[in-house]
Amino acid sequence: MGIPTQVLGLLASLSILVFVHELGHFFFARLFKTRVEKFYLFFNPGFSIIRMKKINGKREFSFFSKSSPESWAEYPETTEWGLGWLPLGGYCSISGMVDETKTADSLGEEPQPWEYRSKPAWQRFFIIVGGVLFNFVSAIILYVTIFFTWGDTYLPIENAKYGFQFSETAQKIGFRNGDKILMIDTIKPVDLQDFSIKVLVDNIKEVTVQRDTQIVKIVVPDEFARKVVGDGKGAFANYQFPFVVAELVDKMPAQAAGLAVNDSVIAINGVPTISYFDYQDAFTKNPEKPVQLTVIRDGAEKIITITPNKEGKVGVYPTNPIQFFETKTNYYNFFQSIPKGLSFGVEQLGMYIKQFKLVFTKEGASQIGGFGSIGKMFPKEWDWTRFWENTAFLAIILAFMNILPIPALDGGYILFILIEMITRRKPSDKFIGYANYVGFALLMLLLLYANGMDIIRGFFK
Repeated sequence: MGIPTQVLGLLASLSILVFVHELGHFFFARLFKTRVEKFYLFFNPGFSIIRMKKINGKREFSFFSKSSPESWAEYPETTEWGLGWLPLGGYCSISGMVDETKTADSLGEEPQPWEYRSKPAWQRFFIIVGGVLFNFVSAIILYVTIFFTWGDTYLPIENAKYGFQFSETAQKIGFRNGDKILMIDTIKPVDLQDFSIKVLVDNIKEVTVQRDTQIVKIVVPDEFARKVVGDGKGAFANYQFPFVVAELVDKMPAQAAGLAVNDSVIAINGVPTISYFDYQDAFTKNPEKPVQLTVIRDGAEKIITITPNKEGKVGVYPTNPIQFFETKTNYYNFFQSIPKGLSFGVEQLGMYIKQFKLVFTKEGASQIGGFGSIGKMFPKEWDWTRFWENTAFLAIILAFMNILPIPALDGGYILFILIEMITRRKPSDKFIGYANYVGFALLMLLLLYANGMDIIRGFFK
């Protein structure tokens, strides 16, 4: 399945999150008796796939239409629900509110009782914050459901019996492939994710590792996190695991050379090697050059020579590394999963906020990604656990990003409302409209930059 599965996962996840976000605005708008003119999943420039409106107690539909039927205009008190064709978001058009669907000039001169602009500041605050609130609550609900359904499975740091593989950036400060993590400052990390996050965002100063029979202390410099982000390699540490062949790609060098499923690869060019990453590195660095592998097949050693293609690929998939380790699973009943899901959601939010500061560094700006980068979070084979975990995490990201005080985002509206509450003076609708134009332009530039960086990395790296 591969890329199509990742695209499907990304589209499904974002569709859920956008719907939930706009539902938050809709809920509080209706709670405070404010009309919602339109509620759309996906944008609909030119035409909509489907439109629906409740008229005289009955639902009426319009398919693949360029605009709403004229007869629907006679019933402004009910919401028009729709599905657009451009899957880049959605919107909830609230009566009397300057947003992406209306300008100040399009509003009537006199505010009406059912309009957003006629509501007191505290009600408008909740109408705006509703999207962020619903996203965060949905993340908590998802985490609770995940812990209740699947529990929490992880690989304890002490069970990484083959040690860890480190990036070049990590090796420059003293890490060595095969090191086993013991402590970070005075804390024992739970697993690899806990170790990585604490080192990158919690200002850890020292890591204690076991190297063969020695105990080694590695000092972590202040600029380490920026350098890790800047190298563009992703994780700076990973579990080492043996190279056992799980699958071969047809008509690729590994198959042509005679490598077989379940072969256990134990040496490169006669040098005993444990880690799969070392083999991967050898293939990448030797395009169109022969690489000699020693494998164990049916209890006997066999020498196989593979010549990677010009991209340094051989067409082989390793056995899932989790099979080589003893994992641990914590299970939760329904009542236990609630506080666990809540605390985990808050931890994830805190972690993301700490990481966000790296965006404002030169290295962080160079690694900003768009939909392509987000799509890589999803596995190439469909996995419901990973899908819901990613959706929950993206819900937290969406909530945080939307609360930033930038015009055109929810945080911009909230900022104006808070200023109004403090000064007792309401910014004019025209001012808000102009601010939204500027904010929207900046967001579009950021969107183009992020997705442009994905394209550049895809073609030139």
